[in-house]
Amino acid sequence: MRGVEILGKALLNSADSLYTVPGFPVTELGSLTGAEIVINEKVALEYALGDSLAGRRAAVIVKHVGLNACADPLLQATTQGLQAGVIVVVGDDTRAISSQNAQDSRYYGELAESPVLEPDLDTCTGAIEESFRVSEAFSRVTIVRITPELLDSVGNGVPVLRNNQKGELADPGLTMYGRAIYSESLLDKMFSWSRQSALNRFLGNDVVAGAAYAEPGASRVVTVYPPPAGPVLIGEVRELGRPFLKEHCRLLPPGEYRKPQRIEERGYYLTFCRGCPFIPALQIMKEREMKVICDAGCAILATNPPFRVGMASYGLGSSIGVAAKSTGIALIGDYALLHSGINALIDVFIKGLPLLCIVFRNKNMAMTGGQQVADPVPYISWAVPFVCGSDDREALSAVLRPIDQPMVIVIDGECPAGSVHEHVAC
Repeated sequence: MRGVEILGKALLNSADSLYTVPGFPVTELGSLTGAEIVINEKVALEYALGDSLAGRRAAVIVKHVGLNACADPLLQATTQGLQAGVIVVVGDDTRAISSQNAQDSRYYGELAESPVLEPDLDTCTGAIEESFRVSEAFSRVTIVRITPELLDSVGNGVPVLRNNQKGELADPGLTMYGRAIYSESLLDKMFSWSRQSALNRFLGNDVVAGAAYAEPGASRVVTVYPPPAGPVLIGEVRELGRPFLKEHCRLLPPGEYRKPQRIEERGYYLTFCRGCPFIPALQIMKEREMKVICDAGCAILATNPPFRVGMASYGLGSSIGVAAKSTGIALIGDYALLHSGINALIDVFIKGLPLLCIVFRNKNMAMTGGQQVADPVPYISWAVPFVCGSDDREALSAVLRPIDQPMVIVIDGECPAGSVHEHVAC
């Protein structure tokens, strides 16, 4: 069996949902697994995160330049957390055979503080199941780096048993800084996992990472980030692409643990401005116990008291894609919609996914100083949005409810002059 077939079977065994954007060298892998083609890679990862919130394991299959488009939700997931495992299988075109560059995707592991596995032919099936397991253990996305050399190799895949675990969302009682501290505190455990992993094999100083060619019996590194050992064990390394493992083998766990900051310890929480025009809509959502995926911007404040309708937020423009595969209700601002949310909205409407997209239209960037924002309605006229005023309680009461098809509601409101988000003492 070819490596691409072994990987495909492993993914079908371990994942409930698969998404892809075709491109060399992963086009065939996406086809073999029947992965759903998505409008872009960021939306694919947002869909996967939505699946995770709904308790489904999800894999995203992209090429290396596609991983760049995933960067925002990839990093946000580390501090936000997740439930079922999410992995990104990224194909690195190390010789730029059919790509604009030959980047090395393993560096995203360090940036996102995410585990990175780079299997060889013998460890393909085990590495895929393990990547889901550690995603759930550390509540963040795992990266699996593959190369054409692995996909084109020939061998025998040994099936492994699936063993679902469960991750956790960030504690809503933590401040954003507290969430970042907590996610960093798991790095010690990630180092221990990598150093104890049976996927690695140390037999001497000749070390191979991933599918790099080696003599039989060479040492093997699969858990490339965090590094599984120091320079004494690793020695000289043969790897495809940049010398990632060689550069990182001297890394040590952080060692220092700081207590995550809680909202009550800080002494206040942040909420909407006094006189915010969107309060009536938020009150209706709270009364109906709606579970909403919030976007960055003012919408994220719906995760805080007094409304607490927000379940999660994975970055600017992310709520539509995540909600489409989880709660079915997205809350987004006009700027976030135009920034990048519109890509997911297009995909959702093309596929007819059940989604209520609630857009707060105040025509300014309220989080960053009130800069002017273009009216989003002309850009989404094809979605035939329902537009109503923020004070029209009758209309809001009629439309703010779960639905079984895609629908956009644009709520018009004007921010009070000179308003600022309210700090409420605990």
